[in-house]
Amino acid sequence: MFRYCPVCAGPNIQFLEGKCWKCPDCGMIYYHNTAAACGALIEMGDAGILLLRRGKEPAAGKLDLPGGFADPGEGIVEALRRECAEEIGWEPPEESITFLASFANVYPYKDFMYNTCDSFFTVHAPAGFSLSSLKLQESEIAEAAVVRHGCINYDDIAFPSAKKALRYYYDNRH
Repeated sequence: MFRYCPVCAGPNIQFLEGKCWKCPDCGMIYYHNTAAACGALIEMGDAGILLLRRGKEPAAGKLDLPGGFADPGEGIVEALRRECAEEIGWEPPEESITFLASFANVYPYKDFMYNTCDSFFTVHAPAGFSLSSLKLQESEIAEAAVVRHGCINYDDIAFPSAKKALRYYYDNRH
């Protein structure tokens, strides 16, 4: 990430233990901390789960769950609600959201690899919620689909953590 120290411009900067940059010349330490991200498994009753086809990299064309990164100062449920509002035009009520599981992930963006802690939640869609009621974020999402329970092609899921969350959901679904 750094070839030179961003403080003193020294060339001796080191990446230590896979988690921080340290400059032995000026003493600068920069921790490249894990980013918090979230995803929603929106249950469409017996019809299945709402999945989105990514419209841009990384993993353009692959399926994903509504969600994204938490902004600074934002809690993870607040981030989930905001991301759903941005991506599908619907902000789930807080009482419809239940924690499912959390998994580590690596998210490639431009020339950087970001370590993430991805938290997944189930969300019960209300009566009348349908694909036709969605307002997709065209800059991010190519399409939305309801995938029937038991019919998910895991090879078509964009990120390892989302695959784990979907498998966890189906392994623990009652």
